[in-house]
Amino acid sequence: MSESLEVVILTFNEEKNIEACLQSLSALNAKIFIVDSGSTDNTLTICQNFTAHIYNHPFENYAAQRNWALKNLPLEAAWILNLDADHRITEGLANELNVLFSNDIPAELNGFLISRRTLFMNKWIRHGGHYPTYHANLFRRGCGICEEKLYDQHFMVTGKTQVLKNDIIDIITDSINTFIIRHNHWATLEAQYLFTQKKLANNDTSQLVKPRLLGNPMERRRYMKKRYESFPLFVRPVLYFMIRYFLKFGFLDGKTGFIFHFLQGFWFRFLIDAKLYELQRQHKN
Repeated sequence: MSESLEVVILTFNEEKNIEACLQSLSALNAKIFIVDSGSTDNTLTICQNFTAHIYNHPFENYAAQRNWALKNLPLEAAWILNLDADHRITEGLANELNVLFSNDIPAELNGFLISRRTLFMNKWIRHGGHYPTYHANLFRRGCGICEEKLYDQHFMVTGKTQVLKNDIIDIITDSINTFIIRHNHWATLEAQYLFTQKKLANNDTSQLVKPRLLGNPMERRRYMKKRYESFPLFVRPVLYFMIRYFLKFGFLDGKTGFIFHFLQGFWFRFLIDAKLYELQRQHKN
């Protein structure tokens, strides 16, 4: 390869996911680094069959774990690909990356945006504005960090980025129960973040993805989220679900899609508002 690539994967009790994730990387000529936060299942045993570069670091939050990995791992490659254990590299993306790194990449290009292909109950969620959803998972070493947010974090790249054609598969959950447990936790984090942001008059947003209507796909998505947050509590999840399910054709994803769009597009966001409302009431008393 003209350009070198290393992969960083975060794990914690991921024995159901990690093998398929690592197998999907077999087509890439890349060194793999695992950052585990205390797995008690067979995660590390499985990882040892694929890589010797396994590190342990206590988990504080996703952004802190990502940034610790970027600062402290003995990374040497020119380019870093960041994955979670429930991600899979598609064959198309592996081929695209192999072609990309077999040539010299322009010096002014510091990152690549890759879309997530969400799989929920083994179904690809194609509609409702949920696909494509881009993330800057791949960037030059030293040119990217994870923004300091408790939930919905994105990588920020210094310099020019380019969109890739192929996808990362994102396995959302192995069961409805797991989905609800995770999203209840994430709703708590998002409500805390929104409550704190509203209380602080002068928030430092320099370490966050900029909301820009005419920016790259991540910036446009952040702009739309800011617009969403400007609507009243409890009204916005209703409007969002209606737009997503009807105007953006979420109904075309069938029964499985209805479950996903309702839970992720309405229930989850309603839960965030309910938790935010609770925090506001508690601090008024």
